[in-house]
Amino acid sequence: MEKDKFEQYVIEAVKALPKFFRDKLENVSIIIEDFPSEEILTKMKRGKYELLGTYQGIPYNKRGFWYGNVLPDKIIIYQKPIERIANNEEAIKELISKVITHEIGHYYGLSEEELREAGV
Repeated sequence: MEKDKFEQYVIEAVKALPKFFRDKLENVSIIIEDFPSEEILTKMKRGKYELLGTYQGIPYNKRGFWYGNVLPDKIIIYQKPIERIANNEEAIKELISKVITHEIGHYYGLSEEELREAGV
């Protein structure tokens, strides 16, 4: 899939989030990369095609009065693993939406276990 089309699906997934969650996104960038770096794969103990997205930063619920003058948090979406798992464009769109929701859950401070329990 062309990167532009994939990017448009990511934008649509963010716009589809409830307004309350979109409005609270502060100092976070959403980036698309083909694959996770070797460093990330090692840290996460995952294979090249197993990791669909990551959140890197200071979760919203951990930011205190001292928070400021920091680089943006990052949500990184990995295009090639998503394309490998999803077998058509509609499935790709759905999986992107799920990954975006999952990683934004981490942005808000939810753990992996809490997100899994919520089905995200």
